[in-house]
Amino acid sequence: MDFRWIDRSALGLSGLCLVHCLVGSLLIAALSVSGGFLLDHQFHVIGLAVAIPLAAFGLWRGVVRHGRWLVAAVGVAGLALMVLAQFAAHGAAEEVFYTVIGVTLLGIAHLLNLRWSA
Repeated sequence: MDFRWIDRSALGLSGLCLVHCLVGSLLIAALSVSGGFLLDHQFHVIGLAVAIPLAAFGLWRGVVRHGRWLVAAVGVAGLALMVLAQFAAHGAAEEVFYTVIGVTLLGIAHLLNLRWSA
């Protein structure tokens, strides 16, 4: 069974997360307000709750298929930074920094997984 759709889905979600984080930060900076569901901290917690199992399963399947543990290491580092971002003040520069770097690393892991699983 072909599970590459998982990496493609996770990569798409990583991209959406990155756009959300950057646009949300710009919106907060421009308007000096936060609010609404998409900027709520709970939205990020839910997104992370979806990202962790999706990434874990997709990356694990890739490692089983191609045997390259670098994918798992980069993915875990990205997820760890995304979790760390949840402990920063919502909307703070640290939260944005950890999230952007974490999502980027996770996206790279999924790209490598797709490349090496082909």
